[in-house]
Amino acid sequence: MEGKELFAVVNSALNGLSAVLLATGYVLIRSGRWRAHAATMSAALLSSAIFLACYLYSKFAYGEISSGIPRGWYLAAYLVVLIPHVALAVLMLPLIFMTIWLAATRQWQRHRKFARPTLGIWLYVSVTGVLIYFMLYQWYPALYPDAYRASELFKVAPK
Repeated sequence: MEGKELFAVVNSALNGLSAVLLATGYVLIRSGRWRAHAATMSAALLSSAIFLACYLYSKFAYGEISSGIPRGWYLAAYLVVLIPHVALAVLMLPLIFMTIWLAATRQWQRHRKFARPTLGIWLYVSVTGVLIYFMLYQWYPALYPDAYRASELFKVAPK
């Protein structure tokens, strides 16, 4: 497995792990297990931070990996997932920091108000991150095995 492909798999796994940890953290706080919730949410933050570091490193090391998806229904579906994913990924960072700061300073009422939308956005971004991986690296090559891809990752020559 090449470096580019390895980073795609690792990033997808980290996104999936974040989603599982976020859902677990939600269940824990709803059941009143606030210490377990805090530990789980800290792990979710760590997983997402490692994802961000790996993602940024892969972009600097390998550049943008373009799938070369041609116009059509698949590109439209991909963009419907990608555009809100990217927009919400940018929006969620200040929300996460504010939510953590409110918890750290024991401002529980305000923490709850920020945590609810932050959780939804963070979950959406984590889950769609995994979906984007499958759309680019698993489903697209299977649907269009002879299609030209701008990425060297796919190593399929144009016909």
